[in-house]
Amino acid sequence: MHIAFPFKINGRGRTAKVETDEHIRQMIEQVLFTSPGERVNRPDFGTGISNLIFASIGDEIIAATKFMVQGALQQHLSDVILVQDIHVESEDAALRVAVQYVAIKSGQQRVAMFERKLPEVSEVS
Repeated sequence: MHIAFPFKINGRGRTAKVETDEHIRQMIEQVLFTSPGERVNRPDFGTGISNLIFASIGDEIIAATKFMVQGALQQHLSDVILVQDIHVESEDAALRVAVQYVAIKSGQQRVAMFERKLPEVSEVS
């Protein structure tokens, strides 16, 4: 069992925990959506791909993003997963990322899918 991300309290008033498969998915999510420089004492952690929500994405950007994500996951999670494929797309103010990987400890192949949308702006009268 591992501490859940984001940190939360369970129904019994204790630290929420997750199984290993969900923990790996949560670690991938942290690497993907943390911007470099965001974490104290780990300035190289993350990818900063959240900025792609604002960009129009062409084939070159997708290829560069896949390379960047592959490198970040290898750098920070190479002892946990072996990345097999990455799919990135952005449309309608949403960023979707799929990471196909093998969990090294169990040998299980998995696909983790993530989506981030622009926050909706509420109108103030």
